[in-house]
Amino acid sequence: MKLTENALKVLEARYLARNEKGEVIETPEQMFWRVARAIAEAEKIYDKEADVEKIAQEFYNFMTELDFLPNTPTLVNAGRPLGQLSACFVLPVGDSMEDIFDAVKYSALIHKSGGGTGFSFSRLRAKGARVRSTGGIASGPVSFMKVFNAATEAVKQGGVRRGANMGVLRCDHPDILEFITAKEDNKDITNFNISVALTDKFMKALEEDGEYELIEPSTGEVVGKLRAREVFERIAKNAWKNGEPGVIFIDRINEANVVPELGEIESTNPCGEQPLLPYESCNLGSINLANMVKDGEIDWEHLEKTVKLAVRFLDNVIDVNHYPLPEIEKMTKKTRKIGLGVMGFADMLIKLSVPYDSEEALNLADKVMEFINKKSKEASAELARVRGTFPAWKKSVWAKKGLKLRNATTTTIAPTGSISIIAGVSSGIEPVFALAFKRHILDRKDIVEVHRLFEQHARENGYYSEKLMMEVAKTGRISGIAGVPEEAKRLFVTALDIAPEWHVKMQAVFQKHTDNAVSKTINMPNSATVEDVKESYLLAYKLGCKGLTVYRDGSREEQVLNVGLTETKKDEKPEELKTKTYKVVPRPRPTVTYGVTEKVKIGCGNLYITVNRDEEGICEVFTNLGRAGGCPSQSEATSRLVSLALRSGIDVTEIIGQLKGIRCHSTLRQMGNGKDIKVLSCPDAIGKAMEKVLKDAYGFKGKIEVEAPPVVISNEGEVYIPEEEGERKNGYCPECHSKLEHEGGCVVCRNCGYSKCG
Repeated sequence: MKLTENALKVLEARYLARNEKGEVIETPEQMFWRVARAIAEAEKIYDKEADVEKIAQEFYNFMTELDFLPNTPTLVNAGRPLGQLSACFVLPVGDSMEDIFDAVKYSALIHKSGGGTGFSFSRLRAKGARVRSTGGIASGPVSFMKVFNAATEAVKQGGVRRGANMGVLRCDHPDILEFITAKEDNKDITNFNISVALTDKFMKALEEDGEYELIEPSTGEVVGKLRAREVFERIAKNAWKNGEPGVIFIDRINEANVVPELGEIESTNPCGEQPLLPYESCNLGSINLANMVKDGEIDWEHLEKTVKLAVRFLDNVIDVNHYPLPEIEKMTKKTRKIGLGVMGFADMLIKLSVPYDSEEALNLADKVMEFINKKSKEASAELARVRGTFPAWKKSVWAKKGLKLRNATTTTIAPTGSISIIAGVSSGIEPVFALAFKRHILDRKDIVEVHRLFEQHARENGYYSEKLMMEVAKTGRISGIAGVPEEAKRLFVTALDIAPEWHVKMQAVFQKHTDNAVSKTINMPNSATVEDVKESYLLAYKLGCKGLTVYRDGSREEQVLNVGLTETKKDEKPEELKTKTYKVVPRPRPTVTYGVTEKVKIGCGNLYITVNRDEEGICEVFTNLGRAGGCPSQSEATSRLVSLALRSGIDVTEIIGQLKGIRCHSTLRQMGNGKDIKVLSCPDAIGKAMEKVLKDAYGFKGKIEVEAPPVVISNEGEVYIPEEEGERKNGYCPECHSKLEHEGGCVVCRNCGYSKCG
């Protein structure tokens, strides 16, 4: 297998099976065999004499050759006890307390199994509406979204994926203005992407600068009107501010609903590429287009073979899947929707010497996706002849066309964040995000990782140098850098080099030949205006897109204040900064102390924490790691500094507040594998041990607020705040500190595979 070092790291951290001790017990090859054999077992359902091993070998080959990869839950769970293989689910949210909390419970089960959920809150009565059964007043959709958000926060997705939701509200709901601003503060509803469902009536009113009606869902009555242009302006302003909300064109989505007799589509999955009926799920997989180029041309024969095998693979997934709810299994098997997409499209263009933002690229995208869609339908028809059509076929548009298919839908363009890292290619249909970036390797200096095709081009054309690559790594782009040929600058455009209209045009071309929808982020420079956002929305509607997500560079990143002990005058230059020196002398260590020692289990073994005190209070901390190893020098350094701070008169609760909440990747990984670990790291354990002494010995009953994690310097040499606070404020990965990419309403780290929606 041709796996990059980064791919191996991501596989080990998030995909490969582990034993009860949290130790990796399989290789990537074994993982792919596990998946291939599990999916091939479905062949027996339709042919008892089927050569399962032969089919498994074919599945294994195209995965290990990185021609195709299924979605993350399939790679993680196939052939293992959990067995939940779907990435996308949509659950209904009815207008009763029972229905609402059923949906909360069901979503928790789905998140636990590794899936993401989409909801429409459009059925819930408006805030302030009368509830007949109790005589009370309804609190409205946004308040209940916070309940769903809290439930998601409490559930980890199998230790591999974080909980992710899509929240949708129709533009004609009376609470639409509150919904639009629900994520105005980046700290609110953090486990949701939100999208406004825009209707054709709304778009017509927008065009005519008119008003449209608001409908109370519980009665169907018109309860007010809003001017469409003002609502549209508010959507665009908030999206400009932080990327939320996105928009979906709900009537267009339902026009493309191939089984309208089964119901109306109300929502999509978290990244927006998969509109689904209530209780439907969908299994996704993506073809690596970078592998479909041979000798400077597209290898159509290889692409066709890969498409047809991928359709068979995904159809098998439906049969061997362990569904989290019986309602989901019933609905999924009724339509048998699959979503075959692509990754490595930008790499394909580079291999073909075609700039992303060009008419040639649009024409090529049109040709490639039309081919994939056509061949996927042929493959589905072939399966239907052997296995039968999907049960709801007679109620579908395909029946009216006389086309017998095994699957109601066959194509979807997903973001492919993690699996594209495994394949070592660009994500989905996105342009290259960065041509070079710094990557941290444990026990080694930071290294510069260069996009392999860019490096190859630079070497072959004589402009490669270590100095140049270091320069490129500062921004990830070559525009404006001397020493790079203009031809290279034209070919190796990155997401922020491309004008928004080209992003939209590319999404529209792929949507033209995609059954479901397309996940694509419309990247905009920080200098983009609200007007630019509005123009992108209007162009997307005009060109036939089903929805749109925009992200203005840096819009979720707040300026972090300098926390050094420095004084700066307005007229001073950086080199003239003057630093004040403060000296605090700690009191001497007491001759006699008394205390307690606590044994705490952390990710790398047992940590023994001794907390000592004297007449003046807690005065020192000692730590000792058991034989399992870990990082004793780090815990000793922490203990010494804590002891020094304690004897320097710093309030013990302030110290505890700083220590608690600090996380260590090793410990979190162990927690994700079912370990009974109640601490997040060595510092977190020390803080909690001190808090226990404070309560037991001194009767402390107050609540210690956990301080924001300390400011850290990133691999890029910039200041960032760790964990999710850092993700929101500075756009850095909370686990490896690399720059995050925005993708389909989510963030993904190309370095370690971390991803999070909302």
